[in-house]
Amino acid sequence: MGGRCSRFSLCWFTSHLKPSVLESSELENGGKSDKNLWPSFTEFSLDQLKTATCGFSSDNIVSEHGEKAPNVVYKGKLDNGRLVAVKRFNKLAWPDSRQFLEEARSVGTLRSERLANLIGCCCEGDERLLVAEFMAHETLAKHLFHWESQPMRWAMRLRVALYLAQALDYCSGKGRALYHDLNAYRVLFDQDGNPRLSCFGLMKNSRDGKSYSTNLAFTPPEYLRTGRVTQESVVYSFGTLLLDLLSGKHIPPSHALDLIRGKNFLMLMDSALEGNFSNDDGTELVRLASRCLQYEARERPNAKSIVTALMSLQKETEVGLASLFLMYITHISHDPRQMLGLDSYFFLYRSTPLRHINRLSLVHYYSLTTT
Repeated sequence: MGGRCSRFSLCWFTSHLKPSVLESSELENGGKSDKNLWPSFTEFSLDQLKTATCGFSSDNIVSEHGEKAPNVVYKGKLDNGRLVAVKRFNKLAWPDSRQFLEEARSVGTLRSERLANLIGCCCEGDERLLVAEFMAHETLAKHLFHWESQPMRWAMRLRVALYLAQALDYCSGKGRALYHDLNAYRVLFDQDGNPRLSCFGLMKNSRDGKSYSTNLAFTPPEYLRTGRVTQESVVYSFGTLLLDLLSGKHIPPSHALDLIRGKNFLMLMDSALEGNFSNDDGTELVRLASRCLQYEARERPNAKSIVTALMSLQKETEVGLASLFLMYITHISHDPRQMLGLDSYFFLYRSTPLRHINRLSLVHYYSLTTT
């Protein structure tokens, strides 16, 4: 075993990595050239989903409140080996099967790298189920509020905010601007460590099949008056997520806005970051959060302007870093031949000088390329 990098390995390093921050135009075109890798929307049989989830075994439940949740989400495995998330609605939901199928098919037309895409449904008897891409690395709530060894890096928090805004912008452009119950449990991380927005929140979710329900901890002001989710109330919920990312905890918007008005924004910042962020960046993110949390809905920004604001906060030396690296996720195969399908690993891209790769990423690069 030698200690030099092979010529093949260097060619692989410079030719197989692509930028991880996509422009909105790229997302509009599907986000990647190999769109055919996404499965088409499928209507599954109940038997297929029973088999996939081992008979809806409690061991396969992945939803936040387990079996106590009104609609339970299971991890499943289809016959072709694809892992999926299966959401099973309670018996009182969606009495009109036609409305359910129409809604599912509509959401199922969306395909984006920023979404945990809906790839199918099941409607048999009084059973109503949704089937989505399975996200391997759990929720934002887990990584932000319940981390064990390392807090989420500032650069990753900015990336989460951007990717989430891009997801909302993409959905809005496709006529699906409304999203119910937007919170840290709705943001999931895929096999590459990239954040994605759960497609389940795009589905209407009520007995009449015509409106959105909500279980928001911090409810938009207008929702208290009308009981309806609007495009502006989704932006309000996005503002509460920005507060989560800033503070590392769930802060009531009213308290946060008091701190912001008193110019005590540093009191909002997660102490676990220990100053590992730019004050200018922190100020900009706080300013954006306060705009999203305006009491008057018409004074809040739209998703496209939020994307523009967040794009400007992405640093060149951070854009190339793989999300897996920023998330401290390391249990990936060390065989380069198995890595070619990943967006990136613990590397910087060609546009980023090698000197910006830190010691940890160099160690992993060395382990992959030694012969």
